[in-house]
Amino acid sequence: MKSVFGSPGKVSGLLLRMFQFLFAAASLALMASASGFSFATSFCFLIAAMGLQVLWSFGLACLDIHALRLKKDLHNHIFLSLLAVGDWVTAILSLAAACSSAGVMVVFIKDTDICRSQTTLSCNTFQISIALAFIAWFLLAVSSYVVFWLLATI
Repeated sequence: MKSVFGSPGKVSGLLLRMFQFLFAAASLALMASASGFSFATSFCFLIAAMGLQVLWSFGLACLDIHALRLKKDLHNHIFLSLLAVGDWVTAILSLAAACSSAGVMVVFIKDTDICRSQTTLSCNTFQISIALAFIAWFLLAVSSYVVFWLLATI
């Protein structure tokens, strides 16, 4: 089987999972530390989705490290099927949370000027957290695509 960038059990796959973990963890930390994040339910949803992505990406990064140390091949049908479903579920939740949070920020900034009138809200921190969530989702989408491609070639 051909080696594809981002394959499970390869160095590129480990790097992809580590970057997913780092961006999702940064998004989670920023949103959770911002004052007033409980003001909108979509921000709490973003925290939950990024928490799931942190756990998923960290677990798979640990699995990649284990496979690299023992020189194991992770390209079997059952494992790739589970990985594809897990990536899809996590990616859908992450995208939904990032999009809903971005929509709330548009309402806060453009439509209602809540960010100007409510100085207790950390609107800039919210925006950075949402941007990091979109980057984490994009990296997860790349992993999902690679796993789906590998699954199709088996």
